[in-house]
Amino acid sequence: MSGVPEGAKAPVLAAERVSKSFGEVQVLFSVDFDVRRGEVHALMGENGAGKSTLVKILSGFEQPTSGRILLDGDPVTMPANGAAEALGVVLIHQEFNLADHLTVSESLFLGREITRFGVLDKRSMKRQTRLILDQLGTSIHEDALISSLTVAEKQMVEIAKAISRDARVIFMDEPTAVLSRQETDILFGQVRRLRAQGTSFVFVSHKLDEVMELTDRVTVLRDGQWVKTAPTSVLDGEAIAQLMVGRELSTLYPAKHEPNVDEEVVLSVERLTTGYVRDASFDLRRGEVLGFSGLIGSGRTELMEAVAGLRPRLAGDVRIRGRSIASSDFRGAAREGLAYMTKDRKGCGLLLGEGMAVNLTLQSIERHVRNGYLDTRSEAQAVDRARRRFDIRVRDENVRAGRMSGGNQQKLLLAKIMELEPGIIIIDEPTRGIDVGTKQQIYHFIAALAREGRSIIVVSSEMTEIIGLCTRVAVMREGRIAGMLEGEDVNEQVIMRYAAGLSKAADEPLAARA
Repeated sequence: MSGVPEGAKAPVLAAERVSKSFGEVQVLFSVDFDVRRGEVHALMGENGAGKSTLVKILSGFEQPTSGRILLDGDPVTMPANGAAEALGVVLIHQEFNLADHLTVSESLFLGREITRFGVLDKRSMKRQTRLILDQLGTSIHEDALISSLTVAEKQMVEIAKAISRDARVIFMDEPTAVLSRQETDILFGQVRRLRAQGTSFVFVSHKLDEVMELTDRVTVLRDGQWVKTAPTSVLDGEAIAQLMVGRELSTLYPAKHEPNVDEEVVLSVERLTTGYVRDASFDLRRGEVLGFSGLIGSGRTELMEAVAGLRPRLAGDVRIRGRSIASSDFRGAAREGLAYMTKDRKGCGLLLGEGMAVNLTLQSIERHVRNGYLDTRSEAQAVDRARRRFDIRVRDENVRAGRMSGGNQQKLLLAKIMELEPGIIIIDEPTRGIDVGTKQQIYHFIAALAREGRSIIVVSSEMTEIIGLCTRVAVMREGRIAGMLEGEDVNEQVIMRYAAGLSKAADEPLAARA
């Protein structure tokens, strides 16, 4: 971390006493914030603290209800809907702002196409796109359609767009949520390079370790109000977390529920094979929290989708309490009490244009139908029950899911799954893109479900999460289960050895592992 360059202390962009209301609901209360030339300024807070709203105001996607925005010290009305890019202010959206039918190079130059003699100069645009993609260390082809890219690749394209615009201020809203550690390291290298050239960054993230590694200053919001701004060097992760939630987080992970070894095996997977996953076998006991770890692309999600009946199996058997489940039989698995909670809450988990009630009861609607009609009273009772049980904090229960904070969306998704009253729950990336306070709540929800006798599989890219929650851990590598760990072996060093291929699969003969 280089710190802010000497002689460059004046803010490039600032908010002064900014407030914002949506109708009668106020979400920001007289907030001050600024970013200086050549610094990385972290903006932190729980989901619903007002971070995204402040970012949208500073980048022109929302207008403040009161207060003012200053650019180079002068009051300014930020142009709307991305037009602020002409002033050098660029927002990398948390929800991708890409058109699926365009190529990568067309996306990078959309709205500022290079022409020659009145004709699109595609060769120049492709050449410049290739140079930027090479800087980011990605092999994405400049002619690839956006629709053909993975989520992580789309994120890299969004980052490339921002870099290509010679921005003065770049807002990055959870930019590393879907990136591997290697991709994150490359991104941080580019941020440091641009910072040294005078580019300013506002870094919105829930990953405290990344904030400590990359940023120069930290501002914390809580409940729409400014709490503190300080140099990152005088803070630590625990101090930032306490500022965010207003309480200590010494009990981030609850005590693990250790199921008896004689507990019933509720889920048995034998030699399951898909297009990528090969010969995966494991058991899950009643009341157990079983973790699945591994590097991004190791096959964890593909395996779980096949177990849940969302993806066809080429071979292998899935049994729930001894009853065999046919390949691609999602409804059959659900009838036997298995529920799958997707890691993509916005793309697959929730209807963002609908309210809480529709989302909550979507999969369990038959429970709220009487004589062929929807029993709205029953549905309303379910919503009230979910809000209390999972602490879903909304001022208006009719709010659309897309307007809810990420943490409340995640709680709603969990509540939706639990409306099915499943005995087996697969939770893929339970805390992706949510703040530390909500993480703590999710962890305690999971532990409570295990104590009730429900069986849970947790798939997570956060190793501390896997270690903190799970009594056993399956480590995947290149489509195979490389090891099944328990007891003292559930630690970062052993997990990483299996994930990196430095340890052999537990079911290999000892001679082969010697």
